[in-house]
Amino acid sequence: MSDFESRWVERPPHVREDDDLGALPAGFRAAGVAAGIKAEGLDLGLLVSDPHDTTSAVRFTASGVLAAPVQVTKERSELSRIRAVAANSGNANAATGRPGLDEAARMQGATSMCSGAPTEQVAVCSTGVIGVQLDGQKVTKGLLAARAELREDGALDFADAIKTTDILDKQVALLVDLPGGTVRLTAQAKGAGMIQPNFATMLCFVQTDAVVPAETCDLLLGVCVKRSFDRISVDGQLSTNDTAILQASGASGVAVEPESESELRFGEALDYLLRRLAVLMVRDGEGARRVGRVVVRGGVPEGVERVARAVANSPLVKTAIYGGDPNWGRIAQAIGAALPGTHPLVYDIRVEGALVCSGGYGTGTIAEFTGDEIEIEVTLPGDGAETEVFFSDLGHEYIHINADYTT
Repeated sequence: MSDFESRWVERPPHVREDDDLGALPAGFRAAGVAAGIKAEGLDLGLLVSDPHDTTSAVRFTASGVLAAPVQVTKERSELSRIRAVAANSGNANAATGRPGLDEAARMQGATSMCSGAPTEQVAVCSTGVIGVQLDGQKVTKGLLAARAELREDGALDFADAIKTTDILDKQVALLVDLPGGTVRLTAQAKGAGMIQPNFATMLCFVQTDAVVPAETCDLLLGVCVKRSFDRISVDGQLSTNDTAILQASGASGVAVEPESESELRFGEALDYLLRRLAVLMVRDGEGARRVGRVVVRGGVPEGVERVARAVANSPLVKTAIYGGDPNWGRIAQAIGAALPGTHPLVYDIRVEGALVCSGGYGTGTIAEFTGDEIEIEVTLPGDGAETEVFFSDLGHEYIHINADYTT
């Protein structure tokens, strides 16, 4: 049974925990192997949906610098019919030029051979160090080894193979009660650093045995990503490799019809799953001690969004929360930096529900930055717009991890 708890993520009543994190929904097989891409441990995962009528949806990083596997998958794959996924850790295959694109294409071809899925139904993903060429021979040999290891309960090894600096396991297995029956919904993800709103530095793979039309997959994944991975920040850095893939094997025979109660219930389950993974990524922010949620309300959507991101990405706010320092003035400076030239700027700040700043003036109330989860609310003039960002604090260990990342 999962021990995940957060006041910010509520499980819907028709969703239950599935105790078996290793088992995939019907129709799926997975494996994880040590291909030698990293110095030690599993580093190459293979995930296959056997039914030929599998449907899917994909979302990628918003970065202007796209890693080779992202480019190859976007340009060569039929994103609504992905049946096989290969993902490696230890090397991002980003900023690697034509050789990197060639290796990503070879990885796609080798995955097709090992999975039995046509090349256009294969997605490839990589995560790790940027600017280093990926050893294609290691990838091909690893995929051949993974093919022999494919099994219906291979989710744990697959999840382990995609980790980089992750400490927390980011897996979820759910049972979702729909009008037509119960379906399984599982996911494996990674992400702990280089994470910024507008998609995070992450890989996320979601599987279900429900029958879901491709258009519905795309609609639901798009909506849920905007409420999860687009809403988190560890360090304000945007990755080159982000990929989220939803696959529906249809093996249960339970249908998710468009604009139906089943679509609503399935969408709520997917939303819960992705928000849960998103919060886990923030909790696992490299060296993080505490996590925060900033909610900003006001009359101008663009201003609300700028303020939320400014607070979530402020090193001063992050370090104050890390140290438990009740310095709400750092929130005020982030608000002002996000809305320059607005005079006078009238705003309220609440920390854990306590009004510490009213109309731009301190109330004398102490800001409590000492819990595991810190909620910050900012109110700007006007109403009608609201947004949220989940973020981690920033401490000594983050510097050590990233200063020594390649050495």
